[in-house]
Amino acid sequence: MKKHNFYAGPSILPAYTIENTAKGILELDNTGLSVMEISHRSKEFMDIMEQAQSLIKELLDVPQGYHVLFLGGGASMQFCMVPYNLFQKKAAYLNTGSWASKALKEAAVFGEAVEVASSRDRNFSYIPRGYELPADADYFHITTNNTIYGTEIREDLDVPMTLVADMSSDILSRPMDVSKYGIIYGGAQKNLAPSGVAVVIIREDILGKVDRSIPSMLDYRIHIEHKSMFNTPPVVPIYAALQTLRWLRDLGGVSVMERINIEKAALLYDEIDRNPMFRCTVEDEQDRSRMNICFVMTDAHQEREADFLEFASSRGMVGIKGHRSVGGFRASTYNALPRESVLALVETMKEFEKK
Repeated sequence: MKKHNFYAGPSILPAYTIENTAKGILELDNTGLSVMEISHRSKEFMDIMEQAQSLIKELLDVPQGYHVLFLGGGASMQFCMVPYNLFQKKAAYLNTGSWASKALKEAAVFGEAVEVASSRDRNFSYIPRGYELPADADYFHITTNNTIYGTEIREDLDVPMTLVADMSSDILSRPMDVSKYGIIYGGAQKNLAPSGVAVVIIREDILGKVDRSIPSMLDYRIHIEHKSMFNTPPVVPIYAALQTLRWLRDLGGVSVMERINIEKAALLYDEIDRNPMFRCTVEDEQDRSRMNICFVMTDAHQEREADFLEFASSRGMVGIKGHRSVGGFRASTYNALPRESVLALVETMKEFEKK
């Protein structure tokens, strides 16, 4: 039976990525060596790193003055690195879910971290608007997509200070104006590669303005100077990321990807809204994520939640159980998820309704 992979992360990767990464693990480009056993300072791996960085810049139209880094530690390490490098007097954070809360907690270690707005009052089921930013904040941090709660910020905000965005689960899913951001970062395990690496897009002129000493491994300037080679990088995830970036380029880029993602999300949201057995946890359509679609049984059918999960599993649906903190269901429809899988889930929901 074909499996339809809706895991939130680590998650589905393009077949192109899996097949070509597997080939490179067996032997890299007729070198007689695996990509896992070549030096990260060899010409072969330096080319891999440079190609991956170049493709990020090409696909997102990254302006001059920005650098692309591949760093270990995942997005959670960035929760610490961002304030280490940018926090001087005050930082502002928009709290839209668990990961935003964790980023805010890390920033509070460095001083006054202001929660400018939060959607906690309604279980993070919406994106706050109409908040005021402290004029003296060094930067404003947002989490653009909230994997647990199914909300997403799909606009590039205009703010009067450095904008920092955790885009772990929606990076490369749409075109964006990189020039509006000082730092964009994201763990790779949603839309890019296996877990173990984070991509960071950073504008160089925002650095070097804090008066604290920064440990070398946490200093963006060190990683820029050494071109992500200050220490041994996660070579296999970076090699896999290169394959995904090639796949996305050959598909037509992020504009084409966005159209596909809009269609996939609409198919599933339309069925959730139509089917009397299910209810979307995010009511306002403008706040609904295209990457993580969260839904529950309606009040009249709550006792059938386990039945539906078993029914869906019997039809090849994998990873649709909601996060343990919210329950219900979550279908992660990342870039690599084919339309066929969304249609299969929709048909499963219709069958369950009839049953």
